[in-house]
Amino acid sequence: MLKLLKNLTKKEWLFALFCIILIVGQVWLELKIPDYMSEITVLVQTEGSEMSEIILNGSYMVLCALGSLIFAVGAGYFASYIASEFSKNTRKQIFDKVQNLDTEEVKNFQTSSLITRTTNDVTQIEMLVAMGLQLLVKAPITAVWAITKILNKGWQWSAVTGVAVLILLGVITMLMIIVIPRFKIVQKLIDKINGLARENLTGIRVVRAFNAEKYQENKFDETNDKLTNMQLFNQKKFAIMMPVMYLIMYGLTLSIYFIGAGLIQNSVLADKITLFGNMIVFSSYAMQVIMSFLMLAMIFMMIPRAEVSAKRINEVLDTKQNIIPGTFDGETKEKGTVEFKNVSFKYPDADEYVLENISFKVNKGETIAFIGSTGSGKSTLINLVPRFYDATEGEVLIDGINVKEYKPETLNNKLGYVPQKAVMFAGTVNYNISYGDNGKEITQEKIKEAAEVAQASEFIEKMDNKYETHIAQGGSNVSGGQKQRLAIARAIARDPEIYIFDDSFSALDYKTDAVLRKELKKYTKDATSLIVAQRIGTIMNADKIVVLDSGKCVGIGTHKELLKNCDVYKEIALSQLSKEELENA
Repeated sequence: MLKLLKNLTKKEWLFALFCIILIVGQVWLELKIPDYMSEITVLVQTEGSEMSEIILNGSYMVLCALGSLIFAVGAGYFASYIASEFSKNTRKQIFDKVQNLDTEEVKNFQTSSLITRTTNDVTQIEMLVAMGLQLLVKAPITAVWAITKILNKGWQWSAVTGVAVLILLGVITMLMIIVIPRFKIVQKLIDKINGLARENLTGIRVVRAFNAEKYQENKFDETNDKLTNMQLFNQKKFAIMMPVMYLIMYGLTLSIYFIGAGLIQNSVLADKITLFGNMIVFSSYAMQVIMSFLMLAMIFMMIPRAEVSAKRINEVLDTKQNIIPGTFDGETKEKGTVEFKNVSFKYPDADEYVLENISFKVNKGETIAFIGSTGSGKSTLINLVPRFYDATEGEVLIDGINVKEYKPETLNNKLGYVPQKAVMFAGTVNYNISYGDNGKEITQEKIKEAAEVAQASEFIEKMDNKYETHIAQGGSNVSGGQKQRLAIARAIARDPEIYIFDDSFSALDYKTDAVLRKELKKYTKDATSLIVAQRIGTIMNADKIVVLDSGKCVGIGTHKELLKNCDVYKEIALSQLSKEELENA
């Protein structure tokens, strides 16, 4: 918790100081009210007292109450400002951290858990900061100040107040022992609820297609019921606090008056008025003491849940980055070259290598393709170029420089990446094609040109608002093929040195695929292209084809060379095209 609070700025610490000063003023004014009340009580009981004196003391009480209200509003404002700024900065920290984690590190946290940590967990700490800043300062000051004012008023009353405080603390301690272990379970169940809701929304078409609505409802209800029961248990236990608090408060007041009645009855006439005044003042201050401990109890109940949330947030912020950004952003001797030197890769904590001893080089203007059976490591190999992962052994070179040496921005500006699953963002067609920043202005003409090369202009022109048509988040209002073409147009619009197509033509029909590749070849003649594909027809005209089998390179060459020399490639080719089609290709 303290680790996160260190992120507060100087301005926020200054506001915290103002808040503390206002709270001290508020407490002082609140504790002055019983003194004036005592004066009024004595004046009322004393013969010959002037009404003006009573009104004057009453006016002081009103002024103290108004002053306390103003100070309380001011303290609340500063506390709320600090809490909201803390919340904003912490969420930004988490978001920035996740942005910089590599793919494997992100997988260590479920997406639903990251959402909960960025929202609900931050909110728990925000609530503690907002309330804690006020109550953690106010309660101890009020308690100590009130106790000092009543210590000399009568040991009997002090003893009763002490017993009441001990009973209150005992109840609070028991509640904390029972409830605290369940806070961590609550946060994990919230994670699970978010995960199930997200799973249901992203897979809604499959859910409906398989009539699985009831199954999904039951799955959600099971977790929801667990969360509800856990929260009900916690809230029921916390609900005990209110009747216990009133019982202690009213019981203490009754005890003070009962003891006071006995003391007044047994005292001489001269002391009766003093004792009565002391009893009134003591009962007021005793209520302040009880309320102070109750405020502390409220905070102590919030602290454990906030502590759990803080640990979960720190788990993300403290995650060690395996991929360390480089510093190189200068000019290179080579342009558009990609080279793998004895590259091997295995996932963290895995025993077996996904890729083993892969070596090849592709020069500017050339196209290299990768093919192999499912699970052969094609996408993993491609993902080493933009540093989604780092090679376990060997080197991946771009323009003769190891990718680990590049600044992330410099490396990314050299690449035009089209992922295996086309990603669309909520916004217009223009927004999706011109997405990102590579130091170049992407004009409307450039967007249209990229769309034409990607064979996307045909369906874009048919849309109601053409390039200003809204694309839903995830591209749910366009087809799979249209998403792929928009994703390809996005990469083309950047005019990168190197294009990476990770099975980016799979949703296209053969005709569109052929036309797109033809246009792409013309447009990208001066750029390097890396293509992962399942279709032989997509890659047969590549300058080099790398054949992967179980993470190993079993063949590298042109289409015709591999038909003669590589049995794995020949087997894949014959499974898709006839012998005559292959010979005539």
